[in-house]
Amino acid sequence: MRVVRFALAVLAIAAGAAQAQSWPQKQIRFVVPFPPGGATDVAARAIADRIAPALGQTVLVENRAGGGGNIGVEVVARSAADGYTVLIAPDQVASAPHVYKLSFDAQKDLLPVVQLSRQPVVLAVHPSLGVGSVAELVALGKAQPGVLAYATSGAGSQQHIAAEWFAKLAGIRMTHIPYKGGGQAITDFLGGQVKVASLGSTPVIPHHKAGKVKILAQSTKGRAPTLPDVPTYEEAGFAGLVLDQWLGVFVPAGTAAEVVTRLNAEINKALGDADVRARFDKAAMEPVGGSAEQFAQLMRGDYAKYGRLVRELDIRVD
Repeated sequence: MRVVRFALAVLAIAAGAAQAQSWPQKQIRFVVPFPPGGATDVAARAIADRIAPALGQTVLVENRAGGGGNIGVEVVARSAADGYTVLIAPDQVASAPHVYKLSFDAQKDLLPVVQLSRQPVVLAVHPSLGVGSVAELVALGKAQPGVLAYATSGAGSQQHIAAEWFAKLAGIRMTHIPYKGGGQAITDFLGGQVKVASLGSTPVIPHHKAGKVKILAQSTKGRAPTLPDVPTYEEAGFAGLVLDQWLGVFVPAGTAAEVVTRLNAEINKALGDADVRARFDKAAMEPVGGSAEQFAQLMRGDYAKYGRLVRELDIRVD
């Protein structure tokens, strides 16, 4: 029996090695769990365009929105571990398990490949609200309890957590309006249907610079290079309120190590490409890169951190 098990193990290793050596032999699918227009979609398309020639295969970006981003994540978690289905997702992968009842375990069903970027979560307001600073927003929230409503790209997201953290520290109450991605949220925000937004900086910055909306605060420790005129939450008086929103690449658990290594290497090269960096910069995303293990450590740390914040802030899906 031991001989049979050993033989089977050897065959499995050999099969995995053969798969890795021949990969890729067909089109690769990048699954984005949100609609087009947001930071995740922008990053996925920039990387797909750059690595396709190096891999010798087409890289298709497929938007699978819904369920606060969880539908697209599950698609990849349930896919064959053959290197042909890849997830491009934000750090909501680390927070969603603490908010939703999921049929998969991102910690066990997905393998981190590489961190793509980081960016701040921004707090912004529509001009019709008549607010020009964080202090004025807090004053309005206290003067009219329960009136303020804010948009995010989904429940359980870092945007949701940042806004509730701010509201708790400020001593105000705001109503959460989750959307199926940043692209949809910004449309209603620009139209004034919702007058406050807590979003990734990508879809908001162009409208901030055009004077259509105003960004009041950003969640990073220091000011992002693309937002030198906007104070951080800490600068606005909210000590400890620091969140980096990141994007990363995952594959199904069980994917051959050689495939993960090759994908990591090609994406790291792409992140150093001038055109990719320009596209990231335009979207207010700071390219990161690094090893799969570095990204796995970040994922584990954020999973624990967001679990604590979700409990402390009583983050729930309405």
